[in-house]
Amino acid sequence: MRFTTLPLVAGLALACSGAFAQKTTLLVYTALETDQLKAYQEGFNKVEPNIEIKWVRDSTGVITAKLLAEKANPQADAVMGVAASSLALLDKNGMLEPYKPLNYDALMPQYVDKKKPPAWFGMDVWGATVCFNTVEAQKKGIPKPETWKDLTKPAYKGQIVMPNPASSGTGYFDVTAWLTLWGDKDGKGDGWKYMDALHENIAQYTHSGSKPCNMAASGEYVVGISFEYRGNTNKAKGAPIDLVFPKEGLGWDLEAFAIHKGTKNLAAAKKLADWASSKDAMLLYGKNFAITAQPGVAQPLANVPKDYEARLVKMDFGWAAENRERILAEWNKRYNAKSEPKK
Repeated sequence: MRFTTLPLVAGLALACSGAFAQKTTLLVYTALETDQLKAYQEGFNKVEPNIEIKWVRDSTGVITAKLLAEKANPQADAVMGVAASSLALLDKNGMLEPYKPLNYDALMPQYVDKKKPPAWFGMDVWGATVCFNTVEAQKKGIPKPETWKDLTKPAYKGQIVMPNPASSGTGYFDVTAWLTLWGDKDGKGDGWKYMDALHENIAQYTHSGSKPCNMAASGEYVVGISFEYRGNTNKAKGAPIDLVFPKEGLGWDLEAFAIHKGTKNLAAAKKLADWASSKDAMLLYGKNFAITAQPGVAQPLANVPKDYEARLVKMDFGWAAENRERILAEWNKRYNAKSEPKK
């Protein structure tokens, strides 16, 4: 028995080590919220247990800058949950591997790259909201705003925090939405005049889209310009905030997916793309966001209006990508003095 068992055990050990050796690791750059990553990874691994995801996570602007800096020596296999406006910029730089995922035809055409095959596709929409601390506002006699223009009134001086557009995708879609609503004209339009007036009331520009809502939720400031996922989550946890969706229209972007050109794990990256475009994935996105790229999947969020999609400003991701450098240079020149220190 001893002589027949040992080869069998050794054979099993070799088989097991072979199985482990076949596991592929994908390096995925992301701006997804840390409290979403685990559910998405578990969902993918139910379908593809032999593909491990190693996340590199930061805010949208930081991830975008990192990818551009690595252009000559790419590290990422895929990019997931990064703004479509950023992916359009990467595509313009020839950094994405076009791929039509298995579930592409189920996605709404306004939420995918128009090229065939597409360089990227949308997962879900994330858009602007204002987190307003009702308790602190009552103490200070500050009225609840209804519009973006309300936030330029003297009552809000020193009580507003918003994301820096150079480091935050939320901040960037706010800026591009205001320029879309009121005009850019290379730094001379009414969109810039609006931001000049808003700047007078800003206490700080943060390097995270979530942080302004968190600061408002904790009572540090009365108003945090943020996005609906973080606002809805904080309010659901009992924070004393109301969510305001300004009447003029809401900036937004897509959390989107792309395969990085030059990946040595193309087959595995395509499997992740197939899953990221699937209904199973959309159901997970829909737990966090009111609009998913596949229609009829997301359930209504308790604190987000039912007509949320109709309130979104008409955004041009190509324009946002092409003008990003110019817009950020102008913004930094005017307003960066109030940004929080970088870590």
